[in-house]
Amino acid sequence: MVETPKEEELFLAGGCLWGVQEFVRHLPGVVSTEAGRANGTTDSTQGEYDGYAECVRTRFASERLSVERLMDYFFEIIDPYSVNKQGPDEGEKYRTGVYSKEQSHLDSARRYIEARTDAYRVVVEVSPLSNYVRSDEEHQDRLTLRPHDKCHIPSKLLRKYKV
Repeated sequence: MVETPKEEELFLAGGCLWGVQEFVRHLPGVVSTEAGRANGTTDSTQGEYDGYAECVRTRFASERLSVERLMDYFFEIIDPYSVNKQGPDEGEKYRTGVYSKEQSHLDSARRYIEARTDAYRVVVEVSPLSNYVRSDEEHQDRLTLRPHDKCHIPSKLLRKYKV
């Protein structure tokens, strides 16, 4: 009998979700990604901004990819010192964050940050996932479908792990 790899999920907010999704989808051990919104107050993408962070729901095979290694990758594409801004995108919805329903994931993310020599400067939010809403279809896999759309992540990084 073949054992199915254990899948876990972590929600990564790193500014505009288009580039984050394109980068994360190619990482070794990532099973799937989905563009979405974390920790807002509504269950809809319609209407006014409700406090959410743009994020990428990241499902990964935990035998192949640890939370700590995923954090290594994530820190390649974010400015961890910037509050509510990544590249040209500004506003609370573009904050950096790591969200999960699993306390062990949050503990791993916090330990990762605390072990950095620049930990005192890092402003990445690490919080329990309280709400998740899938983004509209036009935002799913945006840079895969429209590779010439603008993105705050340099194209060299977006291609770094592409096979």
